[in-house]
Amino acid sequence: MSAPAGLLPADAADALLIGRVWDPGTGGPRPVAVRGDGLADLFGTAATVSGLLELPAADVARAAATAPVRWSLDAVTGGAGPRLLAPVDLQVVKACGVTFAGSLLERVIEERCAGDPALAAGVRAEVTAALGGSPAADLSTIVPGSAQAARVRTVLRGRGLWSPYLEVGIGPDPEVFTKAPVLSSVGPGARVGIPAFSDWNNPEPELVLVVDARGVPRGATLGNDVNLRDVEGRSALLLGMAKDNNASSALGPFVRLFHDGFTLDTVRTERIALRIDGPDGFVLDDHNDVGRLSRSLEQLVAAAYGAHHQYPDGFVLYTGTLFAPTRDRGAAGHGFTHVVGDRVTISSPRLGALVNEVGRTEELPPWEFGIGALLGYLHRQAAGSG
Repeated sequence: MSAPAGLLPADAADALLIGRVWDPGTGGPRPVAVRGDGLADLFGTAATVSGLLELPAADVARAAATAPVRWSLDAVTGGAGPRLLAPVDLQVVKACGVTFAGSLLERVIEERCAGDPALAAGVRAEVTAALGGSPAADLSTIVPGSAQAARVRTVLRGRGLWSPYLEVGIGPDPEVFTKAPVLSSVGPGARVGIPAFSDWNNPEPELVLVVDARGVPRGATLGNDVNLRDVEGRSALLLGMAKDNNASSALGPFVRLFHDGFTLDTVRTERIALRIDGPDGFVLDDHNDVGRLSRSLEQLVAAAYGAHHQYPDGFVLYTGTLFAPTRDRGAAGHGFTHVVGDRVTISSPRLGALVNEVGRTEELPPWEFGIGALLGYLHRQAAGSG
């Protein structure tokens, strides 16, 4: 796949963009920074992105301005030779779920369908009608954990509609889970995977925060939290099976560091666009407004990091999606599901574009470059053997 014209943010000239490139010459990944239409090799400053993000942003900016440019953007997005990887490495990949009212209702619907998409339309009507007659008619107005949320819980329990999804959606604590193993996320241009055992699935376009070892958000990127609706709908305890498969986490194209006017406040109102172009001519356009999150970004980070849990190499945090596709594709009432060959473009003005094609999980290249392989590569580089 070639890179889209919008790979970089609209204001890329003012952005501090960090990523990773697979370098065939040395046989491993190199941290890089975007400089013009080229990529500067930051390996001499820090051998990993995790280590790089422990440095002050000003130090990273100086390294990005002075390190040697080794690749052009065209060279790493053409599919052969050096290629862009997910822009993080040793960070743990975490995710928050059910952080938007719209997706919250769809999770309840999945659960009541028990993973059967043929029941979706009927259950959706049932749940919507029940909520329309209760104080929960607009869940987006409810502050999670508030007295109002407790009253809604009472009403929905009385109607037999309470579920684990409503608990984490409007209860006191958000859902936080481990999305993928360290080093398993794929980057721009790679294929994302849908397992053969899933017939009802979708992309989840999300703002992803990149957090250092002290729990401080250092930047943001785009993510696709690929989700198997039928699997999770069978049981919330199958979350791992629904969320963590080969190539089910896509990140990129670059981490934009918070620096020189680009801050956590900047991304609170980011509008993340989703476009799906199917090989069957199907086209879907939607978006995810970060400003409609039911909890603040700081609350989500605090739920993952604190006295209860630390991450010595930092972590990335998918912050959730508003996108819950209901438009039929195929059988009436079944809603949306992927087909092999779908081209998924997730983009935003300040973060660029993450483009991936959907493949069958079992047919994708196996994940082989893990922590042991990275340690071996770093050792060889330190020894000067390349």
